[in-house]
Amino acid sequence: MRTWTAFVLRFRWPVLGFWAAVAISGFVAFQHLAPLLSNQFTVPGTDSERVRSVLQERFGDRADGSFQLVFRVRNTADPALRRRLNAVVVRAAAGVRTGKPTPLIVASRHIAYANLLTSLDFSAAKGYTEQVVRAVGRPPGVERAYVTGAPAIQHDLDPIFKRDLLKGEAIALPIAFCVLLAVLGLSGAIMIPFAFALATIFGALGILYGVAQLATTPTYATNLVQLIGLGIAVDYSLLVVYRFREELADGKDSDEAVLRTMETAGRAVVFSGATVAIGLALLIALPLPFMQMLGVAGFLIPVVSLLAALTLQPAMLSVFGRRGVARFPLLRRTSRRLRSRAGSVEPAPRRLLPIEPVDPEHGLWARLARSIMRRPVVYLAVGASILALAAAPALWIAVTPGSTFGIPRSPQSVQGFDVLRAATGPGAVAPTQVLVDTGRGGDARAPAVRAAIGRLLVGLRRDPEVARTYWQPGGRFVDASGRYTQVIALTRHDYGEPRAQAFARRLRAKLIPAARFPAGARALAGGGPPQGIDFLDQAYRYFPALVGAVLLLTYFLLMRAFRSVLLPLKAVLLNLLSVSASYGVLVIVFRWGVGQTLLGTYRDAQVEGWIPIFLFAMLFGLSMDYEVFMVTRMRETWDAGADNATAVAHGLERTGRIVTAAAIIMCAAFSGFVAGSIVGLQQFGVGLAVAIFIDATIVRSLLVPSLMALFGRWNWWLPEGLARVFLVRPPQGG
Repeated sequence: MRTWTAFVLRFRWPVLGFWAAVAISGFVAFQHLAPLLSNQFTVPGTDSERVRSVLQERFGDRADGSFQLVFRVRNTADPALRRRLNAVVVRAAAGVRTGKPTPLIVASRHIAYANLLTSLDFSAAKGYTEQVVRAVGRPPGVERAYVTGAPAIQHDLDPIFKRDLLKGEAIALPIAFCVLLAVLGLSGAIMIPFAFALATIFGALGILYGVAQLATTPTYATNLVQLIGLGIAVDYSLLVVYRFREELADGKDSDEAVLRTMETAGRAVVFSGATVAIGLALLIALPLPFMQMLGVAGFLIPVVSLLAALTLQPAMLSVFGRRGVARFPLLRRTSRRLRSRAGSVEPAPRRLLPIEPVDPEHGLWARLARSIMRRPVVYLAVGASILALAAAPALWIAVTPGSTFGIPRSPQSVQGFDVLRAATGPGAVAPTQVLVDTGRGGDARAPAVRAAIGRLLVGLRRDPEVARTYWQPGGRFVDASGRYTQVIALTRHDYGEPRAQAFARRLRAKLIPAARFPAGARALAGGGPPQGIDFLDQAYRYFPALVGAVLLLTYFLLMRAFRSVLLPLKAVLLNLLSVSASYGVLVIVFRWGVGQTLLGTYRDAQVEGWIPIFLFAMLFGLSMDYEVFMVTRMRETWDAGADNATAVAHGLERTGRIVTAAAIIMCAAFSGFVAGSIVGLQQFGVGLAVAIFIDATIVRSLLVPSLMALFGRWNWWLPEGLARVFLVRPPQGG
């Protein structure tokens, strides 16, 4: 690390120029990123994905790329009005590439609708939303016309995502500034974390823009990169800047202080960022494009932050130097000059205020550490009990592939969805589609196949979850070759709700087999509810393997960082408790509604299915951050010859104040998600903020020092053989 940092300092100005170019190009790319983003839950290798691909290729139909045109009228029985509305649908379809209209469907006395089918993917289809809205207009005799469907809803939500992001930043940035002001004082040092965050966030967004050109990237990605990136970048930079000031306070010159800072705090940042990156990188191995791309977006945050920490951070510290990070130099000099002009004091020589040292022996955190060392069992019992109580509600967690419940109801597309749902059920927007593959061209109209479809329709109509069914022996229900035919069923509940999911499982397990399709014919369930359960089944089939891989890799990485066998095991187990507690709080807040009025959150019995997985991958690294900084500081003191109690007290005091400040900034950044209006991001933000709060208080302040008191000298034990394997020197006295 010292050699690398010395190399960076030799080229500090080119390094700063490079990162300035990265930030500017990333900002430009970000302006063009939103149209490329969309939330798609395709599940390769499943029945629902087979149905989706066949419907697209053979029928020119993609449910996630199709619109519904909804009309509220005085009387749907008016034949002249129906003809005019059919003409409107045809006109709207003519302006959409691959657009195909369906005949008008009467849903009730006052509601009629038609489907505008396309073979476009989600992100391409949403680009036509405004064009379709203009084409539909407000036809004569229509009280209100709506354009809804998945692409229209996503199009109308994009500006809401952007507005929520600005709201989150408006919360996080002032809090971050106030915390930095309290910790660093009014000095140029405050600029360093913000400059670091600016470069890393736009660097990650620039790369994400390139990724989005190649693969479908979730809409959530920009919110994740900007708010999580802000918290991580400011935290990492603050911890390094604070250590730099400590080294200056010890009398080192500027460049030597930079070298020593990067050897210590810089090294800790590398290990912290690596733990965050491990979990997110493993998400890319999941066979789900949505989770993979969330993993890519999240992975960019720590990776770009690490690159900046190794290059941009030491370059900025060197340029700022002692003068740039000294506390209040301008205010104190100005005050002294004013008093000297008034004759109350002699003018002082022109010099900078020295950096104040920290007393590691008599501070609040040192007193707390010594108290814990005297009564470790009591503190351990109290902290563990709090975590266990917070984690217990996680037993009631229920997941959903998603829904239209937790979004604002003001956009016209959502209002249209609500009108259509009231008339037909939510399945009109995300229908269930049963694809029958007869195996040979022309057999879709064979008597045996039609008889089986008849039996399937009878079973569907008897099912309490089915609102409507549609099938004809031709038209949009049979492909041109006559090999494939589709049956459409509209459910009474949103595709992600438990009753719709239960129906999808019932359809596959009972209704399709009961239809007794002839030999050679195969019926597959796809569309909204079946695709939802396929997503959850695939995601949670691989989740245990993800957990195991993260635990194992994190343990070995921390063994290298701490040079200990026991400390990384403790860290891994405590992190599992922290993540479990965050799951429990999600149930308390969203399912049970505790704090709903105060926080402004939705009340929803289900958590979006991607959240527990992504939370685990993200939190397992983030929750390690503060322990890495604290324990590596304790390790320094132990290696210097102190006993276990002194090492723990010294490390806690040296890192207590700064880690608390960093946690406040991180929680402020994550509260930006909670302040938004999308339930999935609210749930994500609550989970992140709770875990960081727990880690910075209960885990770091109570459980870590109490366990280290009980372990004693075993904290620092690492056999010489393992030390050689991990290329570290054996610990002294361990």
